Amino acid sequence: MSAFSVTNFTSSRFALTGFPGLEIYYFWLSVPFSIIYVTVFLGNCMVLHVIRTELSLHQPMFYFLAMLALTDLCMGLSTVHTVLGILWGFLQEISLDACIAQSYFIHGLSFMESSVLLAMSFDRYIAICNPLRYSSILTNERIMKIGVAILCRSSMLIPPVIIRLKFLNYCRPHFLSHSFCLHQDLIRMACGDIRFNSIYGLALVISNLLLDSVLILMSYIMILHTVLSIASREERIKSLQTCVSHISAVLVFYIPIIGLTMVHRFGKHLSPLVHVLMGNVYILFPPLMNPIIYSIKTQQIRVRIQRLFLKGT
Repeated sequence: MSAFSVTNFTSSRFALTGFPGLEIYYFWLSVPFSIIYVTVFLGNCMVLHVIRTELSLHQPMFYFLAMLALTDLCMGLSTVHTVLGILWGFLQEISLDACIAQSYFIHGLSFMESSVLLAMSFDRYIAICNPLRYSSILTNERIMKIGVAILCRSSMLIPPVIIRLKFLNYCRPHFLSHSFCLHQDLIRMACGDIRFNSIYGLALVISNLLLDSVLILMSYIMILHTVLSIASREERIKSLQTCVSHISAVLVFYIPIIGLTMVHRFGKHLSPLVHVLMGNVYILFPPLMNPIIYSIKTQQIRVRIQRLFLKGT
């Protein structure tokens, strides 16, 4: 970062932040991060492969799981070049256009993952609260429409706030607080009128992440109400077990977001290393953990993956 001129505020290039104070350990840090990215790619590709090749998994629940795995895979692809580029020593800065593009994909994929988790909670609600109509409600055609709606919601609402980043004047030091680009990082360096970005960005967060989390919570309140009305204890446990994987995925997604938001909002006095670590947890934890969660907790996926490995031996 020292090589990046602090006086060149009008430049269209921005310095990426690696791990402050740990520069001499970058080579060793690159090893676990490389393993994490390889695990993200292989894990999500394996889930997608198993769902695609196993006809018995061509069901609504697993279609939504495939959407989740694809989203996680794309999230990994959107950040791997900057995160590992810093640790491997061949990348220290990023152009404005590349930064804007990366922030679009990161925020868009976050909204997409939230939307997929909401769709999965709807799937669990129908399966438990209205099982006799499950197949008639969640038809292939309806699932396809849900998928298209998720894609449109995640990709078409963001451009107004992202495109405006191109026309802002960045007169403050061009030091990003993470090893990737976020919208809030860029507007922090702008010295023009950022009211539109701030208000529109907040509206996006409320109408996507906050609304989705509230709807997911409401769906589980109704699921819990239905489960508690079941007379058989074994049936109650069996019904709740079908939700464990999804609840885990929801927690894995929302807890890092809450943590990163709290650090950005109230952690200005904290070490820059804390900001970087929380940013990487937000980006990497869900794509890393979701394939592991569903491979362990979902019997159908676990059995198919075991069969896949045994076939290769």
